[in-house]
Amino acid sequence: MKQRARFSRTVVVGGAALALVLSLSACGGGSDAAGGDDTIHVLVYGDATNKVEKELVATFNKTSKVKAVLDTIPGADYQAKLQTIISSKQAPDVFFNWGGGSIKPFVDAGLLLPLDPFIAKEPDLKAKFLPSVFNSAVLDGTSYGVPMRGTQPVLLFNNGKVLKEAGVEPPKTWDDLLAAVKALKADGVTPIALGGGDRWPTLMWFEYLYDRIAGPELFQKALDGDQDAWASPDSRKALGMIKELVDSGAFGTNYDSVKFTDQGSPTLLATGKAAFELMGSWEYSTQQDAHPEFAENDLGYSAFPSVEGGKGDQANIVGNTNNFYSVHKKTKHPRAVAEFLKLMYSDQFVKAQLGVGNLPTTTNTEGFLDTAASPEFAKFQYDLVKAAPAFQLSWDQAYPQSAATTMHQSLQQFFNGSMDEDAFIEAMQALPTS
Repeated sequence: MKQRARFSRTVVVGGAALALVLSLSACGGGSDAAGGDDTIHVLVYGDATNKVEKELVATFNKTSKVKAVLDTIPGADYQAKLQTIISSKQAPDVFFNWGGGSIKPFVDAGLLLPLDPFIAKEPDLKAKFLPSVFNSAVLDGTSYGVPMRGTQPVLLFNNGKVLKEAGVEPPKTWDDLLAAVKALKADGVTPIALGGGDRWPTLMWFEYLYDRIAGPELFQKALDGDQDAWASPDSRKALGMIKELVDSGAFGTNYDSVKFTDQGSPTLLATGKAAFELMGSWEYSTQQDAHPEFAENDLGYSAFPSVEGGKGDQANIVGNTNNFYSVHKKTKHPRAVAEFLKLMYSDQFVKAQLGVGNLPTTTNTEGFLDTAASPEFAKFQYDLVKAAPAFQLSWDQAYPQSAATTMHQSLQQFFNGSMDEDAFIEAMQALPTS
């Protein structure tokens, strides 16, 4: 489950802002810099949230001599195309990312503008965000991103009408989920929609089961280079439970030919052909955009079930702590970039993001929850994130991008039975961690 963003605001340049601008100017520049003579290019992941980003760009352009141009790349192609253009003359001035491992290669290549020098002179660029979220884009003690959109915990979404007809409740435990699968199959419904063709939606099942069974420590050990973590008894238990769920028919038989990115799996949920979908909070904005009546009347959500005897806290969550805007080191317009980034904690931005179902991680968000597209959903997410003892970053964002293809292939192959447990463990042990 996943959500979208909504906010923006007009900025007045004062002394602190001017100091920020000057420090940015000192860091940027160069004859082969990103961007044009009178524009800055802002590159974002193409999806339903783009309506908010268009609003922010329009607000910025009302008062700025340097104009922002919003560029989008469809979600399924975003990562690959970003990798291609980031070191070219077509590189954006500002670009969307997930922090962590997703930007580490760019940092290592010296492509990103360190933000600490001007954060020191404009503290709100850091202070206006929840620390745990802001720090997801801090690498080796240096800040490389400003949060945008919102936090994106993974939730178990449901079609309330389908559950009611089958006499099923949102599962609180793993046994509840297995019982729900059985009841839904008997009712002729695919229990769980899965965009297996995209591969990354499959990852969410691994992330939560590993957390519930082993706690967040196992994944962190693996990320830190402890290959034995993948072969541990807790790891094998999680894999066994995943196989049990797949073998029960929970996902049907065609999940590898279904995608989230082309509306396949969300449509199965909205049209009642499936009962559940495990997805980032952006599921809400996706459904709001494509199936507004369903989003308003029958879209339900709950936390991931607990696992009896597991070491992980039931309140733990996984997902993307936030999305971020990072700045290309060669931008020709650091002043304009500085002003644009300040919109990310404006009241306008917060309201706009809440309006599409996203949950911003700004310090002023709580005061606007009642203005959300669904105040109930916004408060549910806010309380979930606020109370979570651990928020595990999506594995394919925590690991370097060089690990993503092998990781996704291994997840898919284990899920569909073409890779056994030992082969999966070997594949994960071979992933690069730096």
